[in-house]
Amino acid sequence: MTLTDTLINSIDKQGMRNLLRGFYRQVNEGVEISKTFPKLYSHNQFNLIVLSGLGGSAIGGDLVRSYLLDELKIPLIINRTYTLPKYVNQNSLVIISSYSGNTEESIAAYKEAKKRKAKVLCITSGGEVSNLAIKYKDPVILIPGGLPPRAALGYSFFPLLFALAKMGFVVIKKKDVVETISLLQNLSSIYGNLTSEDNDAIQLAAQMKNALPVIYSSCEKFDAVNIRWRSQINENSKMLAYGHTFPELNHNEIVGWEVNAAIMSQSNIFILRDDADHERIQLRMDITQDIVSPFAAGITEVFARGTSLLARIFSLVHLGDWISFYLAMMHKIDPTPVTKIDYLKTELGKIQTKN
Repeated sequence: MTLTDTLINSIDKQGMRNLLRGFYRQVNEGVEISKTFPKLYSHNQFNLIVLSGLGGSAIGGDLVRSYLLDELKIPLIINRTYTLPKYVNQNSLVIISSYSGNTEESIAAYKEAKKRKAKVLCITSGGEVSNLAIKYKDPVILIPGGLPPRAALGYSFFPLLFALAKMGFVVIKKKDVVETISLLQNLSSIYGNLTSEDNDAIQLAAQMKNALPVIYSSCEKFDAVNIRWRSQINENSKMLAYGHTFPELNHNEIVGWEVNAAIMSQSNIFILRDDADHERIQLRMDITQDIVSPFAAGITEVFARGTSLLARIFSLVHLGDWISFYLAMMHKIDPTPVTKIDYLKTELGKIQTKN
């Protein structure tokens, strides 16, 4: 299938391609938002950080958790449900991340956080979360609205990262942020070019088109990138995708390829790799390819680009976003609408439950 601007414009009616092309500018805007933060807390008040969010509002937290794995001195966990773990208390910082501000799970978690006397910080574009923040006099970081939450990662990641720095949890590596923005701008020009021989996004999308994509990665710095690839394929491409991480998959999943050969032969493995992966993880990745290659349709290694960890993480994030877009184009599906999610929310809205 030959992709052309005319074909893409006829399918991509709500402009997802333009959002991808301008992602580096959104990242820069996300950094600029940090200059307008309200008064925040001090890190020495807390022994736990919990970010409560779902979908596109949670992935920024996932990526921050992975990125700061070697820097944060207290746990940062991502909470994806209505309730909070029992150990959340007055010594916890609960970050409510809801792009729309109307995510019902996040609103419920917000109310529970207040009952537990936890300190709350909100990141949202408005909605009920913003209203609650005003009611409770909690600090709120307002980010621009009007986008699909999954296309607002620059707003959900960078203000969160800079907020943690302002509170004293970490120190921002400014040169790494500059490198990341520059790399994203360069990659955007490559992945947005339909005729470029270096456009890995189109090539990888073609490999996934008629297969079940299986995404493998390390469990440390790139597990969240793995999640992002799968969720973008789900929402933008309307396709199922599966994933797992090393070394855990070596203790169970590699045995699971042995039967149901017809199904396994429709699975295409993509291993997200980074030169800084633990040396034993890299060895496991090499050996695992030998083990599963007889069963899968194919195995492709995808390497992170850039010098800093921040740049390397976002190089793979951006590639995955473009892959999911081109997959949608190849299936002639508008990537922006998520009608099944909208239907589910409508049906849930018909049934009100007690708080």
